[in-house]
This record gives sequence, structure tokens and C-alpha cells, in this order.
Amino acid sequence: MAAKVAKALGIKLDYRNEETLVSEPALSPSVEAYNEKEPTAGEYLSQFKPSLSAFQRYLRSLFPFWNWIFHYNATWLLGDVIAGVTVGFVVIPQGMAYALLAKLPPEYGLYTSFVGFLLYWAFATSKDITIGTVAVMSTIVGNIVTRVQKNPKHKHLEAEQIARALAVIAGAVLLFIGLIRFGRIVELIPLVAIASFMTGAAFSIGAGQVPALLGISGINTRGPTYLVIIDTLKGLPKTKLDAAMGLTALTMLYGIRIFCSFMTKRQPHKKKVWFFLSTLRMAFVIMLYILISFLANRHVKGNASKAKFKILGRVPRGFQHAGAPTLNKEILSAIAPDLPVTIIVLILEHIAISKSFGRINNYVINPSQELVAVGFTNLIGPFLGAYPATGSFSRTAIKSKAGVRTPLAGIFTAVIVLLALYALTAVFFYIPNAALAAIIIHAVGDLITPPNVVYQFWETSPLEVVIFFVGVFVTVFTNIEYGIYVTIGASFGLLAWRMLFTHGSILGKVKIHRATPDTIAHRGSETPSSSTTTREAYLPVNHKDGSNPLIEPEAPYPGILIFRFTGGFTYLNQQGYMDELVAHAQHISRPTTLERNAKIGDRPWNDPGPRRGKQVDLDDNRPTLRAIVLDFSAVNHLDITTVQGLVDVRAQLDRYAAPDIVEWHFASINSRWAKRALTSAGFGYVDSEKFRSRQHWNPVYSFADLDADVAKSTDVESREVSGKVTALHGLNRPFFHVDVQAAVESAIQGIEYALQHVSSTDETEKELVRGKTD
Repeated sequence: MAAKVAKALGIKLDYRNEETLVSEPALSPSVEAYNEKEPTAGEYLSQFKPSLSAFQRYLRSLFPFWNWIFHYNATWLLGDVIAGVTVGFVVIPQGMAYALLAKLPPEYGLYTSFVGFLLYWAFATSKDITIGTVAVMSTIVGNIVTRVQKNPKHKHLEAEQIARALAVIAGAVLLFIGLIRFGRIVELIPLVAIASFMTGAAFSIGAGQVPALLGISGINTRGPTYLVIIDTLKGLPKTKLDAAMGLTALTMLYGIRIFCSFMTKRQPHKKKVWFFLSTLRMAFVIMLYILISFLANRHVKGNASKAKFKILGRVPRGFQHAGAPTLNKEILSAIAPDLPVTIIVLILEHIAISKSFGRINNYVINPSQELVAVGFTNLIGPFLGAYPATGSFSRTAIKSKAGVRTPLAGIFTAVIVLLALYALTAVFFYIPNAALAAIIIHAVGDLITPPNVVYQFWETSPLEVVIFFVGVFVTVFTNIEYGIYVTIGASFGLLAWRMLFTHGSILGKVKIHRATPDTIAHRGSETPSSSTTTREAYLPVNHKDGSNPLIEPEAPYPGILIFRFTGGFTYLNQQGYMDELVAHAQHISRPTTLERNAKIGDRPWNDPGPRRGKQVDLDDNRPTLRAIVLDFSAVNHLDITTVQGLVDVRAQLDRYAAPDIVEWHFASINSRWAKRALTSAGFGYVDSEKFRSRQHWNPVYSFADLDADVAKSTDVESREVSGKVTALHGLNRPFFHVDVQAAVESAIQGIEYALQHVSSTDETEKELVRGKTD
């Protein structure tokens, strides 16, 4: 049926003229036959076939706690309680401060923190990460609220409505990405974009908090950072008493940290004590300034506007704003333009932090499952009043250093936040706004990429450092959102540029000796050292790999060209690769027939030959082109464009070498689908029409022992007698080789065979094959 349909559509199924070189009966008894089978579309699709066991594994993967919860013990409990309570004391002042960044009342920061800690543990693949309010996300939410409310059509929308709707939609998108297990999308965001975004955001947030730190009012802290700095400098004469609270609080925060760090070095045996003192500095400072504020503002009697400096004011007790978030066409259209940046930041911060601490503490996170956790938290959180939340760098670092043992530590942090919501709201009334600004500035300072790290970036990739600074400058002179888009876009541009302008390498043969300096020095003695090993290696002839320029790699055999793809082989770079391949092939070899055109008018315009009246140089002593060896070790996939490029170049070089045949050998192919693509284009096997003179050709294959015990034997004679071997690659694919050495040996074998079997009566043809025609 399939054949009839193909015939009706004009599809040629038997397009290959494949010749069988080795038949099973002709094989030695010690050689096991092996022919490569090409993958099929059905085989590819079968890996996506659903099954009950796969569905059960999927469901189990959605709740990773199932793998460790039944092993929970008292030691883990103690570590989780200590870490959870420690983070709880930090998150309370931070949560309220970050809610102010989001243009929301302070209690929303506590709601968001509570939900994040309560829900994350069940979906977590990281024991260290903490989901909650973060400075960058809060600032972006505040910017979105400001932008939406500036629009006359949406000015009636409340900040809480906007923030909660934003969390629900972004959470739904992240949950979907995680559920379909497409978490690898996070790899599209490179480290340099993350570092640039964090640094620029830290500058932007820090500069925006200085007016609150000094009590300067009337400054648009949502504008470009450079304008905020200029306006703050202009407003210095308007500094109020808040500056005394803010500057001293900031000084105390840094002073405690520096002192604890100093004492940790002086008293390493008390490292834990100084760590907890340093970690709790925010709680100490905020309690101290609550006391100072209470003593200074006892007279206000619940009216925050009468305070001598700005204070936080009334914080409602409990979950006063619980309920379904508002989702309608108006609010969705208002926040739609800002959804991409919200989703990017939620992914970027959380995955970057969780991966980092996973490497530090020797475990591997599942990005897809982490997106499920963040998505579920943001989807459910707004029903209790939460706004967009993601992983926090500072609190994750504290939790890790505090000795957290499992993700269950988040439950204990949630209990602390819950107690604060019901028992401490009256105390929060007196928190100075300047002290909260100091906490924010102190926290975001850790997000700035240190100069030493930037220098390491420079040592690794100077171009990416340029992108880093461009991103920081864009953030400072525009806003955080543009900084994110620019760094990610520039990183993609750099990736595309590197792929478009990838250059291949021409390899040459070098004889190398593997030995110590002492043994190699005595290699000319009468008793050479047995520890010296000599073999052949293949290096780039241009030495761009850093190899010693004093060593000159040579051609493995006259007329053989070895070409290595150095950066993948795709439709983006195939033209550049093929141009280089043709140029090198025509440089190292001459046409097989020098005078190919009887008349000058028969010459093509791009090969006009010698000037009028001059003869073709018949003394060109370059060899004729006999074989091309392609190193596919860096190639994983082939597309239609790349295969067509190879076909076109094969035809071009066949015309160049006519009437001889150019053999194409492929080394180190990593993918069966790449082999299928090559064979569909006529590579890899012997074409019975093209290789008519190869009926008795005996190609070189790579064999391996089938018996493991025999393979380990040091007795070569025993191994040769009793060991059964088989080909590493199919006997039906003689031009696919395990490595470059095997490919070169096979190509030389083919050339030597041609030299030996040219008719002795046709001396002209023999000389033609040898590349010495006069």
C-alpha cells in the first residue's frame, strides 16, 4: 500500500544504490556480523507513548517530599527548627519593607511570606530556597502598579487588585510550564544576564530608598535611577529627623555584620554563635528602633501623621484581605504588557538561586518541579492576599548557613510569620520608615556583583562583560525591565553571532610520545624505556587550539583533507563551513584533469584559467583530491540545510576531481539521526553505480571484543585465538568511523587499493591516480 501511494505521489523509495560489501557467510567465524539499523519516526515517537508506570512516576515527581518524609528524624527536626525560626526573624521586617516597594500596605508582605513558606515544602527539590517577598520583584510590582494607575482608563484600579491579579496569571503560566516539564526553558537566560540584572536592580532599588532613609519627600523614586540620584542630591537641604533614624540604623546593620565577621576569624570555635548574631541583626535593629520610636511618639495615640518622623502606621491583625482576587477583562488588559517581565524575573531569581545553592550543598534541583512550586505558590497565594513571590537570595543564604536539613523548615518560618500577624501588629505601628529603608538598602547591597567576579567574567569572556555593563547602564538610565530585555537580547545576539561566524579547523598528523620528561630524554638510548608510548594525533594546522607553534602537523596522506566542525553544524553556520571546506580542498589539491576545456570559451567565468596566449600549468605537483574526512565530534544534529550543503559540496568537489571519486569519511558521529540524515543523502555506504571499481574493496573497520574477560586479558595471542569480535559501526556503513584515526586509515586503504588495481596496461590512468600526470 505504501509503495503504491509513494508511486502515485512520485516518491522514489528505492533511491539508494547501496552495495553490500561483506556478507555473513564470507565473514570469519571469529567475527560477529553487525549492520546498523537506522532510526525510524515510529521509534522516535514511541518514547512519548504514555504508560501507566510513566504516569505514576510523573505523579510521584510532582510531590518530591514523598521520597524523604518517611525518613524524617529528630536530628533533621532540630536543624529545621533552628533554620526556620532564624529565617522567620529576618523575613518579618524584610517582608513589610518589600511590600512598601510594591506600593502595597506592609501586611501584604507578611501574607506573601506566609504563603510561600507554607506551600513550598511539598513541591520542593531544594532544601535551602525560600519563596517570599524579594526586593527586585517588589520593585517591579510597584512599577507596574504605578504605570497602570497613571492610565486614565485604569486609575480606579487599586494596587492590591493589580498585584494579586499579576500573581495569579504569572503563577498559572509558571505552573503550566512546570507541569509539562519544560523547565529547561530557564537555560535560555545566561549567567551574565542574571548578574547584570541583579546589579542594576540593586543600584536602582538602593537609590530609590535613599529619600526615605533621609526623610526627603517629593521625589519620584520610580523614575530612572540617575534622575532619582540627581533629585535626591538637590533635596538634601530638605533632610528631616528621619535621617537620624535611617543612617544610624544602616550604620548599625553594617557594623554588626563587620564585627561578627571579624570575630568569626578571631574565634573560629564560636563560628556558629557569631553567625546567628550576624543573621539576627535585622531583628535586633528593628526592635531597637521600635523602642526608640515608641518612646519618641507615645503621644500620637494611633495617629501616625502626628509622629516626629515617618512611621509604618497601623498594620491589620490577621488575614484581613483574604478572598478571591479580582480577574476581569479590564484588569487583565491592564497588566498584560507587564506579564513577560514578571514571569522572567520570577523564573530568573528562583532558578538561579536554587541552582547555585544546590551546587554548594551537593544536590541537584529539578527546574520543572521548581517552576511547579513557584507557580502553585503564586496561584494560591493571592487568595490570602499575597502578591508575586519568588526565591530570596539573602534568606536562602541564611537558611543554608543555619543548618537547614529539609524543605520542611519553611513550616516553622510560616509559624513565626503567623504569630507576627496575630500578636505583633500593634508593635509594628511604631516601626520607622527610615529603618525599613535601611534594611532594604542593606539587603540589596548583597545583590551587587563584586568587582573580583566581574574580573573573572572578563578572564572568561570579555564580550559578555560588555553585555554585563550595558545591562547595568540601561537599568540605571531607564528602568529594570529594559535592563532585563537588553541583557537577554544581547546574550542571544552574541550566541547567534558566534554560531554564524564559527570557523572549522583543518587537522594535520603529528607523531606524539607519551612519557615523562625523564623517559623521553633517553628515547635514543640502546634500551628505550617501556613507559614511552608513541602514537599519532591530529591537531589544527593553524595552532588556534594553543598547541606548540614549533610543531608542524603534516597531511596524513597526499590528497586527504581532515576537517573538524568546531561549534556544531546547523543551518546558521553551514555556508561558512562549506566555503572553508571547498577553499581548503582546492588549495591542497589540483584538478585531476588539468586541461579540462578544449577551447577557451568553454571555461567558466569563475575559473578563467591563465591569461590569453598562456598555457595551463601542467607542472602542478599538488596531489589530486582523494578523500575528505569530517570530524563530527562536535555535531549532534543535522538539519535539511546542512545536509543539502554537504550534497552540494560533494557534487562540486566531484567535478573538481573528475573522473576520480572523492571518498567522504565521517568520524565520531554522536547521533543515529545524524547517520540517518547522512545516508539519506548518499553518504556512509558504497554506491554501486558510483563505486563500480570497488567490487573487491576490503574497507577498514573498527572491531571490539565481545567477551569481557577476553578483552581484559593481557595475553594478546590468547585473545586473538579465542576472542570473538564485532564491528563498532555497521559493516553496511564503511564510511562511518569511531574516530579520526580510524577514518584516515580507511581512506588510505581505499587510495592504496585504487593504486594497486589500476590496469597495468594503462599507465596514463595509473599516473592520473597517483596525481603525477605531466
